[in-house]
Amino acid sequence: MITRRALLAGGVGLGMSAALGITPARAAARRAPLSDPFQLGVASGEPTPDGVVLWTRLAVDPVALDGRGGMPDRPVPVQWQLAADENFRTVVRRGTATARPESAHSVHVELEGLEPGAEYFYRFKAGAELSPAGRTLTAPAPGTRSRALNLSFTSCADYQTGWFTAYRRMAEDQPDLIAFLGDYIYEYGAYDHPVRDQAGGECLDLAGYRLRHAQHKADPDLRLAHAVAPWAVVWDDHDVENAWAGDRPSLARRAAAFQAYYENMPLRRAQKPHGAALRLHRSIRWGRVANLHLLDTRQYRDPYACTGGSGTVGPGCVQRFEPSRTILGQEQETWLDGELRRSEATWDLLGQQVFLMEMDWTNGEGRGYSNEGWDGYVASRDRLTAAIDAYKRNAVVLTGDVHSHWAGEVKRDHQDPESKPVAVELVTTSVTSAGDGMDVYPDTADLLRENPHVTFCNGRRGYVRTRITEREMRVDFRSLPCVTEPGAPARTSGSFVIEPGSPTLNPA
Repeated sequence: MITRRALLAGGVGLGMSAALGITPARAAARRAPLSDPFQLGVASGEPTPDGVVLWTRLAVDPVALDGRGGMPDRPVPVQWQLAADENFRTVVRRGTATARPESAHSVHVELEGLEPGAEYFYRFKAGAELSPAGRTLTAPAPGTRSRALNLSFTSCADYQTGWFTAYRRMAEDQPDLIAFLGDYIYEYGAYDHPVRDQAGGECLDLAGYRLRHAQHKADPDLRLAHAVAPWAVVWDDHDVENAWAGDRPSLARRAAAFQAYYENMPLRRAQKPHGAALRLHRSIRWGRVANLHLLDTRQYRDPYACTGGSGTVGPGCVQRFEPSRTILGQEQETWLDGELRRSEATWDLLGQQVFLMEMDWTNGEGRGYSNEGWDGYVASRDRLTAAIDAYKRNAVVLTGDVHSHWAGEVKRDHQDPESKPVAVELVTTSVTSAGDGMDVYPDTADLLRENPHVTFCNGRRGYVRTRITEREMRVDFRSLPCVTEPGAPARTSGSFVIEPGSPTLNPA
């Protein structure tokens, strides 16, 4: 029997073999090195009340330098099953998809007509080889108020700087949904003293991006996190190029990164790229409890204010206040305004990449703001906070990027010290980026003192765990003592409660 306990123990393949009457010895023989096409695991995502996306990508050699995963240059038929039980006695859907070489032998099965608020299990088969099993869920039916959302989120997984233990710890919580907020890969070449060796050099073309995604996906901790729950993903800069913005980098490099991103994520056909364009902003609805609005702060933003590149700018940088400047682009701003205006959910969650609340990063005299975050696009932020205020939404901003945990209040107008808060921002730390880190950095106390709207900071690696109901949103910041060694435990470094109608952080 394939139990969730076996899933979490990493015994998915063996459990599946036992369910089919295959002995461990036979299973081991069939899983010989370079013969298993499911070394990148399985995944699901984009839950709706009646559907979900199932994903896999075939690769017998994940670190093949040509990015093709050691697969032949021909289509491969892939059978799939969806079951209502863990041992696949009640198969409710089945079919065959085609893994094509022009899509890196990836498969996206977009299902409809399922039961709302239901748990399902799925698997794939290619030739004689059977994939591990995955668990997924559909969203509750529209209007449902009684079904809580257990949502975990994280960001920034640099393979070379540590072990992906945070993914395993997140999987052990068995969330309903995992949101990944950017930097799923890092495009850099080899470091001088990596914790783990990375295959290939800097990602510059399609083969490079495909290889980098494949090496990440082959990691057992990441495979487990994908197999435990559906995911909702957005990108940040390192998924393409460090600090990319708008029409940078070149169209060819963007197109290659976008293609590899789609191939390796459980996304819908609506997110399939068209050259150097890919619409990633969308909403996922969890009954009437929560809407998760996933934003893209990279593809449509105006150029960086004052410096021409990302960095810290002082109060004299008046360009960041220009009324026409936008970090989302006009179309995405209009779309988000409409989503907030029409929302009937208790909570509106904004999954995005960079600090939205104002942050003074200069200790002592003077002030310094990052022009890469929303501080570089003040008018764009003011339009968003005005919409949240006008539509009386219970907004919580979910943010990645900065490799440390933060929590604070988003003001209606950060330029006015007396301005009221209209939202809470929860910033997740990284999976590995920036190494082990520390709980408190030497400048942490100064940063908190100079940013009184900020309540919490922790500099370790990890993720954020939430439980969202109509009555409250409970938040746990989960931190690991190290990532330079595998298997570290996770602890709760901070806990808060947010209540509807009160955009403040209350100690749990």
